[in-house]
Amino acid sequence: MDLKLIANTIRGLSMDGVQAANSGHPGMPMGMADVAAVLWAQYLKHNPENPDWADRDRFVLSAGHGSMLIYSLLHLAGYDLPMSEIKNFRQWGSKTAGHPEYGHTPGVETTTGPLGQGCGNGVGMAIAEEMLAARFNTESKKIVDHYTYVICSEGELEEGISNEVFSLAGNHGLGKMIVFYDENFISIEGDVRITYSDDVVKRMEAYGWHVQTVDGHNHAEIQSAIEAAQAETKKPSFIVCKTKIGFGSPNKEGSHDCHGAPLGEAEVLLTKKALGMSEEKFFVPQEVRDIFAARLAEMKKVESEWNKIFADWQAENADLAAQWDLHMTQEIPEALIEKMPIFDKALATRVASGKILQELAKELPFLVGGSADLAGSNMTHLNDYSDIGNDAFEGRNFHYGVRELGMGAIMNGIQVHGGFRIYGATFLVFADYLRPTLRVAALMNLPVIYVLTHDSFWVGEDGPTHQPIETINSLRMMPNVTVIRPSDPKETGCAWIAALKNTSGPTVLCLTRQNLDVLDREKYNMDGQLIKGAYTMFQSGEGTPDLLMIATGSEMKITLDAADKLAAEGTNVRVVNMPCRELFEAQDEAYQSEVMADDCTKRMVVEAGTSFGWEKYIGRTGATVCKNTFGASAPGGLLAEKFGFTADNVYNVAKEMVG
Repeated sequence: MDLKLIANTIRGLSMDGVQAANSGHPGMPMGMADVAAVLWAQYLKHNPENPDWADRDRFVLSAGHGSMLIYSLLHLAGYDLPMSEIKNFRQWGSKTAGHPEYGHTPGVETTTGPLGQGCGNGVGMAIAEEMLAARFNTESKKIVDHYTYVICSEGELEEGISNEVFSLAGNHGLGKMIVFYDENFISIEGDVRITYSDDVVKRMEAYGWHVQTVDGHNHAEIQSAIEAAQAETKKPSFIVCKTKIGFGSPNKEGSHDCHGAPLGEAEVLLTKKALGMSEEKFFVPQEVRDIFAARLAEMKKVESEWNKIFADWQAENADLAAQWDLHMTQEIPEALIEKMPIFDKALATRVASGKILQELAKELPFLVGGSADLAGSNMTHLNDYSDIGNDAFEGRNFHYGVRELGMGAIMNGIQVHGGFRIYGATFLVFADYLRPTLRVAALMNLPVIYVLTHDSFWVGEDGPTHQPIETINSLRMMPNVTVIRPSDPKETGCAWIAALKNTSGPTVLCLTRQNLDVLDREKYNMDGQLIKGAYTMFQSGEGTPDLLMIATGSEMKITLDAADKLAAEGTNVRVVNMPCRELFEAQDEAYQSEVMADDCTKRMVVEAGTSFGWEKYIGRTGATVCKNTFGASAPGGLLAEKFGFTADNVYNVAKEMVG
């Protein structure tokens, strides 16, 4: 097999794609072409004609800026990525976007580009593989047995997220994870050693990884390293690949000039000549086509053999097979709401959520999750199930440590791998630590669930550093994220059902530290309404109200109390519970108009967070009982009085509006 020819073909396609777009990163694909050629032509287990094969190896290009590398590989391997798409790199409507996008390009396992996140996704995928293997493999048949391969760059190791996820991977002994580290010492600004002189080998060994160093252009060394990594079953493997960025370019090899810019037409031709390649643009030698066609035929046989083993396994293990189907489809029973606990006394919604989770775990065996070292506060530990850790993947509880960002990336990897529905938890104020991974989850339409507790200044004595003020509205700004703030313990169950039914993006559950009363369902219209995002909870009269009051979460009770007082004085007041703007905006216009009483000109909102964004519902002249400054350190109840979050103050603000 002519691996050099394959590598040079990858280089040619990468150079030509970037040059045609006049935009992109040719240097990394050219530098890592030899590693990629060896991996994809000889070791990667996958079937381009069935990209969703459950037991395929996962390949993650964490250094997503080098996207022409994976696009070249996908095209050559036989995925539905024709040459026309390679030629249309970075253009409108193409499947070859500037950075790899999950769900957009066949064969791309996860969206990458924000450096380091792909490393965390890879850790999540490797964990998911171990968990499925622990649940479904039998002594006679291994239906889950695949690797997770990641290519990362120096930028990944400079980003803090790599510390978080690689530390956890070493701790958990993820022997099926193999990372290729592209060590070329070049970034956009030049030689990385101006800022980065880590001893990477010692660092990764300290994390508990199996580490090797190879010449990234020596095929024999690369082959030996992959086989040694596969043989190491107790540790994840890290292969330092010493490469030259822009390999083969006479004038730009080893320079930052080829990191993030086209080589230029003249340099492309010089490079092709230096490598002994055809000068034809987007040229693929027939020998390379034949190699990958033979590899495809081989992989189809491998999957066919797996299918036979899987069919035998199903026949021998009916109960396990039923569980497998459930893990893969992750169907949510319609009657799940009936399994929710009954709440009849005041509870923090985080506590209610914890009790709800215990019941959900019984009904949904594929539901797994954990917390960034706050499970006791987030109430997310599943009491009847064991923990996930080194050589212990049968459980359902994750302990991420104090690693919010790493947790988010790992969650995305677990979810995108398939087989599990994942939730993760921390305090709401620390959403800022995980936000980049939440954003990518939204881009990928991943239905991950975030349980973010301690959702307002009611955190109290911990003070303003731990009191989220702007956080909820900042999350609402993010496209494709569903933010839910339930108003009492019972509505928290409805929030969980809504989160589980949301399969097209992440859901954030904002939950309280302080106790909330169970609201009177006989007096107020509530049950089953949260799924619509907002609904009329109370109106004291008929027709168009004199005043429309909107509230969420813990502020619902004081708003209702104020409304009762206004109603007793003759004001026709409507109270709208809006636990989720996104779900409300998804309703038809008629429903939205009905709830928001379009003819009502006097409006106000009550929420223990900033007023930002509420203008859409209350207009410029609407009143707010919100918090547009940071909090303070004192008991939560006292802060509520000082900040005006009392029924009396809500009444006074409302009274001033209606006169």
